[in-house]
Amino acid sequence: MKIVKRLLAIVLLILVVVAWLNYPKLNIISGFAAKSMASNQFVAHRSSESVTMNDHNVPMIKLAKTGTIKDGAVATVFGFMERKAICNDGIGCILVDDDHEMESFDFHPNRDIKKTFLPFPYGDLEPKDTIFENVDYKQLKKAVYGAFGNAEAQKTRTVLVAYKNHIIAEEYIKGFTKETPILGWSMTKSVLATLYGILEYKGELDVQQPAPIPSWQNDERKNITLNHLLRMQSGLAWEEDYTKISDVTRMLFLDEDMTVAQEDKEAIAQPTEIWNYSSGTTNLLSGILRDRFKTQQEYLDFPYTALVDKLGMHSMIIETDMKGNYIGSSYGWATTRDWAKFGLLYLNKGNWNGEQLFDASWVDYITTPTKLSEGTYGAHFWLNAQGNYPDVPIDLYSANGYQGQYVFIIPSKDLVVVRTGLAEYPEFDVNTFLSEVIKAID
Repeated sequence: MKIVKRLLAIVLLILVVVAWLNYPKLNIISGFAAKSMASNQFVAHRSSESVTMNDHNVPMIKLAKTGTIKDGAVATVFGFMERKAICNDGIGCILVDDDHEMESFDFHPNRDIKKTFLPFPYGDLEPKDTIFENVDYKQLKKAVYGAFGNAEAQKTRTVLVAYKNHIIAEEYIKGFTKETPILGWSMTKSVLATLYGILEYKGELDVQQPAPIPSWQNDERKNITLNHLLRMQSGLAWEEDYTKISDVTRMLFLDEDMTVAQEDKEAIAQPTEIWNYSSGTTNLLSGILRDRFKTQQEYLDFPYTALVDKLGMHSMIIETDMKGNYIGSSYGWATTRDWAKFGLLYLNKGNWNGEQLFDASWVDYITTPTKLSEGTYGAHFWLNAQGNYPDVPIDLYSANGYQGQYVFIIPSKDLVVVRTGLAEYPEFDVNTFLSEVIKAID
């Protein structure tokens, strides 16, 4: 009997220790679940059942219980750590703390959303039914269907292939259509960086200039340039680990102002001495962008007036934090067709139906490999410069996001390929998928 009691005491102690160690994580789990449920319902107009069964059916997150409230969602884990996300037109959904209610968010961007009676990509009409003699449509169909073949593993949701500005293939799983906004996750980083390219083209900044951050001016961080930030080589400390409480999870699920998380970090190396992928860096760049404008309204309007609405990406919403800063690291939503428009802007080297939005040399800049990235990273875009996808042209570059969101640009093939889903390598093999698509282009 004493042995049993001792064993029970040991088990109880273990449970207490495990609970104590993991209790803070519940804040992250319920925060993710509340934010995801709110945005998927409010922005993407999906059912709570679909989100629970698919998006939240992953380790840890599936422990959360979510509920819908007016203009948002709440989530708990075993009844603990309730978190709430609230939504508003124009800014999507915001994960909030106890000090914020809907009335706190009386800001939104002014949008220029008007129909343009031109076919895709320059307008809102359906794409022209164009047949290219050099395209093997049978092979293309095989390649696209291959991306959906093993649904349980690959978890592909949408695929679009555009050749010479024309859609030549497009496919969606049940529950997703050409009207469904998709969360791009870190593809949003590439959108945020493009705003810097636009400003440089206008002569309003030079990416080689030091980052204008007052708190850095009296220490070694004063030597960090915008270029260093765009290339993730600032030398600042940062932990990008989504499996635990880390710099990135604290920022995304706890911080009121996400632009300061990276700013407050110490330098652990000189600029260019290390390459360290950091979502905090992108949100810092969002904060630097904010400070360029006299008013918050000008900042809120800028991404849309300068880029998004110019492309007719009217489905796009870039969500903000509680302070009204764009979360450029992670929270950009757009339909598959609108993500493709972003890729086509780059395929056309910044020219959109005759208007130059950024200099053609900006493409050379963002596709130049960053030191110590092993040829995989440029300036907020991913690269194939070292042939990581061995059967795909090395001039491929892309906007990549968590769980396999991709906008691939392949200039040598006049191709833009968009794939969205809930799985990445090895479950979804990019090299095989793209090589099969390219086989269809003579």
